[in-house]
Amino acid sequence: MAGVKSRLTQDAVEQLQHLLGSRQFSLLYKASVHGYNTSIFHAKCDAQGPTIAVAYNGSGYIFGGFTSQSYVSSGAYINDEKAFLFRLKGKEGVLSPLKIPVKTATSAVYDHSTSGPNFGGGALQLLDQNAAAAVTSSNDNYTFNVADLHGNDLGLMECEVYRVEGKLISKEKMRHEEREIRSYKPYLNSVPQIRILVLGPIGAGKSSFFNSVNSVFRGYVTSQAVAGSDNASVTTQYRTYPVKDGRDGKPLPIILCDTMGIQDNSGAGLEIDEVSNIIKGHVPDRYQFNPAGTLCPDSPGYIKTPSLKDQIHCVAIVIDGCKIEILPEKLEDKLKQLRRKVSQFGIPQLVLLTKVDEICPIGELFRIILFVTFLQMRITAEKLGIPLAQIVPVKNYCSELELLCDVDILLLSAVRQLLRLAAPLPDPLPPCSQS
Repeated sequence: MAGVKSRLTQDAVEQLQHLLGSRQFSLLYKASVHGYNTSIFHAKCDAQGPTIAVAYNGSGYIFGGFTSQSYVSSGAYINDEKAFLFRLKGKEGVLSPLKIPVKTATSAVYDHSTSGPNFGGGALQLLDQNAAAAVTSSNDNYTFNVADLHGNDLGLMECEVYRVEGKLISKEKMRHEEREIRSYKPYLNSVPQIRILVLGPIGAGKSSFFNSVNSVFRGYVTSQAVAGSDNASVTTQYRTYPVKDGRDGKPLPIILCDTMGIQDNSGAGLEIDEVSNIIKGHVPDRYQFNPAGTLCPDSPGYIKTPSLKDQIHCVAIVIDGCKIEILPEKLEDKLKQLRRKVSQFGIPQLVLLTKVDEICPIGELFRIILFVTFLQMRITAEKLGIPLAQIVPVKNYCSELELLCDVDILLLSAVRQLLRLAAPLPDPLPPCSQS
């Protein structure tokens, strides 16, 4: 809620997250700002899904209740076996967490338009009579020592209600993703690293994807590949970028292969025939693309007999999530042709939907994923004819100066999925028959 700050201290936030099973929460209602008024409480908090009410009294206690169900002002009890009362801090604000589970789930919460958060029909009621006060009574729905909950101080200094949201992305989960990538080994000893070809329209974030993945494993934001947002492709050479584990660490089992951007008009950008050469392993690193003509067997640097390790094992198609709905028809057709060409070689494909933070700029990872999943990912699947399971959201590092856990986990998940898709290595491709 923009402009309204939570009263919770960091240690209280951590305790609350522990009670909620490592979930995030966002402020919906704050009595000192919106008023100690049950009508306003319901206007702010009805139909919001799981919520947690947090009360503060003058003795330093922080206490309240949680329900996994939405308030709807039904005038009836809510059945909720997951509901509970809690205390975060006791006398003089000393951390002393206490959780009181519901005993009678069918009467967990009384949901009436004239009542504030009311757990168990009076076991704990906040905003009593539209005042800065609470009412408590141990009953058949919640059994507890009343003094333990709030020290018998029923006057409220503040009352806040939070929407309980998705699970936090833990650093342990991120480390797990990193370990899986580091320990990945291709099935064949002759292929020490998986080659991933990164394709996509100009400005979608192909080069930025490599820079971002590289940053995660370097441990700081870095920019090795030239990236930009011009109307013309910033990348003019074919580049193969190994990813190292740390600045001077050993190479990871992936090589990201960067290309020119794809354009809708013929004779500009990366041509589909050139993609065939790249997939088969004929194109050398630092090859200068020439839209007027593709690489042929008598061209300088042409690799005539590439081995399986030189060929492409998986293709990542990078799409700007902000522009998928307005993708030009010619560009859409070209991307479909490209997909068909890649499929002819039996190469697995994964779409990386970038700029998800611009689609849903609210800084909460789980919301970004949900929003993109149900809107842009579905549109992308329909436009490109690709299964939803082969589309993943990604946010590249662009203006950030420091690494962010939420960004890293999306990048790592994308790389992990690319490696998994490439695991059953394709059969060696025959060389081009051009002369």
